[in-house]
Amino acid sequence: MTVGYTIFILFVSLSLLGFLNGCNAHRLRYNFYKVTCPQANRIVKRIITNETRTNPALGAQLIRMQFHDCFVRGCDGSVLLDTVNNDSKAEKDAIPNRSLKGFDVIDDIKNAIEKVCPNVVSCADILALAARDAVSAPFKRRLWNVALGRRDGRISLASETNGNIPSPFADFTSLLQTFNNKTLDVNDLVVLSGAHTIGVAHCGTFSRRLYNFTGKGDADPTLDPTYADFLRKQCPNLANPKTIVEMDPGSSRSFDKHYYHILRQNKGLFISDAALLTNKESESIVIRLQRSRGLFFAAFARSMRKMAAIDVLTGKDGEIRRNCRVVNL
Repeated sequence: MTVGYTIFILFVSLSLLGFLNGCNAHRLRYNFYKVTCPQANRIVKRIITNETRTNPALGAQLIRMQFHDCFVRGCDGSVLLDTVNNDSKAEKDAIPNRSLKGFDVIDDIKNAIEKVCPNVVSCADILALAARDAVSAPFKRRLWNVALGRRDGRISLASETNGNIPSPFADFTSLLQTFNNKTLDVNDLVVLSGAHTIGVAHCGTFSRRLYNFTGKGDADPTLDPTYADFLRKQCPNLANPKTIVEMDPGSSRSFDKHYYHILRQNKGLFISDAALLTNKESESIVIRLQRSRGLFFAAFARSMRKMAAIDVLTGKDGEIRRNCRVVNL
């Protein structure tokens, strides 16, 4: 067997594997509801536009919800399900998800769509559209396209969030492994971390860097000292769950590449943010995103399309929930 033939066989095998792994994702289509519910996109945009007028933080809330949904069981709307049995808590009751917000907005959209297109549009698709439209609202244009056709999962377990949702305490190796497990690469890791340019965080998610980084009552030496002092003033009482801090200081309501500027100033809020500078490849991506005028938006759109296709249910798999909080009877 020649070397060339061997390489050809390897290429075909890898291509087939990639096709099989992504076959469900390929069933998603941008015009999926063109015939069955042409109003769906307009209804989502209308409600999100109204909601963002009074809640400008909605973009950060919904994109975080979509991340947390897709990293557990894929993008199947399982994070939207309520716990029905205290012996088996749902994803939304897991510690990383207890601070998620925006469930009521998803409910409002679902109710509005059900009135005109009953049993057609999945909760998973609604979440994907709502997150996109909420982040895009200030720009008056769509920042990325959303392929549709997801179906809803029927299983939601808090226990499955462990090791699946990227942790704010994770080092680079752990972060990359979590992303690789979801068919995402180092570029996706750095680009999607850019979502931290909007939103806020509770003190407990980063206090270790301020007060007990190595277990000796010390601070993280990689954190800018002036910024660390500022954070300590904001978070003197770690027991207060109401205390929040901007993830991107001075720019937490503007979806832009500013996150990469503060990252290079050693002002990334989480251990996971700072971790992006500990690897040469990821650091080079950070630098490119910071320096390029329009690269971030194009890269973010591409990575969001990849993430939104993780382990989707299509065809006859799953269901179309009538109520996003409970499975169909």
